[in-house]
Amino acid sequence: MRKVKKINFVLVDFIAAFLAWVLFFVLRKIMLQEGPIQVTYSLLGNSAIIASFWTLLYALTGQYREVFRKSRVKEILNLAQISFFGGIIIFFVLFLDDEGIYNYQAYYKTIGTYLAVHFSMAALAKTLAITHNQNLVKKRKIAFNTLIIGSNTNAREVYRELEKNNRHLGLQIKGFVHVYDSFGHFYEDELCNLGPYRDIADLIKQHQIEEVIIAIEPSEHEKITEILSLLEGENVRISILPDVYQILLGSVKVNHLFGTPLIEVKQDLMPVWQEIAKRVVDISVSLSFMVFFCWVYFITAILVKLSSPGSIIYRQERIGKSGRPFYIYKFRSMVANAETNGPALSSDQDPRVTPWGRFMRKVRLDELPQFYNVLVGEMSLVGPRPERQYFIDQIVQAAPQYKHLLRVRPGITSLGLVKFGYAQNVPEMIKRLKYDILYIENMSLAMDFRVLLYTIKVIVEGRGK
Repeated sequence: MRKVKKINFVLVDFIAAFLAWVLFFVLRKIMLQEGPIQVTYSLLGNSAIIASFWTLLYALTGQYREVFRKSRVKEILNLAQISFFGGIIIFFVLFLDDEGIYNYQAYYKTIGTYLAVHFSMAALAKTLAITHNQNLVKKRKIAFNTLIIGSNTNAREVYRELEKNNRHLGLQIKGFVHVYDSFGHFYEDELCNLGPYRDIADLIKQHQIEEVIIAIEPSEHEKITEILSLLEGENVRISILPDVYQILLGSVKVNHLFGTPLIEVKQDLMPVWQEIAKRVVDISVSLSFMVFFCWVYFITAILVKLSSPGSIIYRQERIGKSGRPFYIYKFRSMVANAETNGPALSSDQDPRVTPWGRFMRKVRLDELPQFYNVLVGEMSLVGPRPERQYFIDQIVQAAPQYKHLLRVRPGITSLGLVKFGYAQNVPEMIKRLKYDILYIENMSLAMDFRVLLYTIKVIVEGRGK
């Protein structure tokens, strides 16, 4: 049912944009006095193309995410911005060369009329579609299986609040998971205890959970990191019940006036269009660099071969996005068989590093083969540096939040790398972790650009190691 309703939601936008272009065509004929109005196959075809453009633009701006949880007012405001941006594109692509428009006043009148018609039609269609979806949610024809994690008192209060005032959210409370290892609690008649929170991954699959609400006492905040770590990689929406201090800090956002105040853990790190643009930049930059700087690869390979016996390219298994292993490639900067005694990180005065390898590390030449990893989609230009499973196991024991880094593709360079540098041991990896988490929480094309500029500065100054 949900898939059908989501398709209907998209179809409504398409139809609204289609009809808006047909109506605009009629109004344009009247305004410019261009003769009789005829609905032709050409007009219908052009209307379909324009409608497809708008539907694609809505998709790229993330308008089709969470179609059952939308607010009408917020969506209309978003629509106004998108309509203006899309209208500008259509103006330069279609209207600028319109032979029927003979002066600037006609230009302004034409584009103004189209924007008004399109916005009005789209706003009406969206309002009706969102209202229809909201009614389905309120009537529980569409509901989201929800699990509460917390202590006795907070969990009961959240449950009662959600049942009393938040039916518009469509949350179907399946049960309660105690924050401690106790199976019993005082409210069995209201809320079913499903088990200990450490079994959360299994409970999510067993009960097909779609939303998790963490409702713990202020004194239990140290458990939030552990709980979020257990939820990492699960396809669920996560919200946290705040205390007064967090409300004062401005962390709490209320999407509905009468809704329960919650801190929502961000799942979508970047808008859809930025995700696509980031991947396009990765591919184009990597391919261009490998083609135009092939001579750098050639010279570096010769010098690696002359510097010491062994292979030119060194490969090593690392852990990438979603915990998938892949092989990372580097120009060899150490002597052959440098890890005969097991995995070991390099240090400033590491005797295993060759003289030429030390220079390569300073200016990051050893990383050049990783543009291939970027090209095939295993890495990105900017992202947390990938680590080996051997070291990840040690990091996670001390800092479970490291799993947060596995939500994105690892990168050739990162905020942690340029702000902290290469880590020489696990404690330093943990110190560098805060910069990588900061990058993920503020992920954007602008942030990537700043990191790349900072990386160039580090390379020019020879501050790599």
